[in-house]
Amino acid sequence: MDKDGNKGAAEFLPDRLDLDSLRHAAAGCEGCGLYRNATQTVFGEGPKEARFMLVGEVPGDQEDRQGHPFVGPAGRLLDKGLEEAGIERDDVYVTNAVKHFSFTLRGKRRIHQKPTAAEITACHPWLDAELSVVRPEVIVVLGATAARALLGREFRVTQQRGEPVPLGDALAVATVHPSAVLRAPDRELAYKGFLTDLRVAAALA
Repeated sequence: MDKDGNKGAAEFLPDRLDLDSLRHAAAGCEGCGLYRNATQTVFGEGPKEARFMLVGEVPGDQEDRQGHPFVGPAGRLLDKGLEEAGIERDDVYVTNAVKHFSFTLRGKRRIHQKPTAAEITACHPWLDAELSVVRPEVIVVLGATAARALLGREFRVTQQRGEPVPLGDALAVATVHPSAVLRAPDRELAYKGFLTDLRVAAALA
């Protein structure tokens, strides 16, 4: 248990590592405090032999309610980018670095809150397990939280995006999270950069 009271996800991992057993076990994860207020665990989805793994930051409001990753506005923009980059959606496994929705209440609205470093660390065993089962060729790292989880705290998405870097047996390409594109002052320019990074990833597999 860390100084913040997070015991970590490792003790919740199943003995048998496959996507079904992982998803079932993750539903009961209490590795960090986020589970207390979230509706449910939002585990990764996709084929077990996907060539591409996309790792986002944390489920959003719609993901938390529906129990599936990337089903909100950012997910729709991601689907558009994948199609234009030539990445088949059926060849993609999507997940998040943190599996429970992190938010603060503003009136009745649940406002996304960036997970803490301790929460990212506590949840990391699930991400490691997904990587070991899926064994993707290319990992697309979406945003700073995912970059911290996979590429370390020194990695800067703003400076190193679109550059393939080795990550285990795979190659990783970092880019901004699609939600950042939606929030950008110049959304068209932000989307163009996002699509350029996805095309770099597409060319690696």
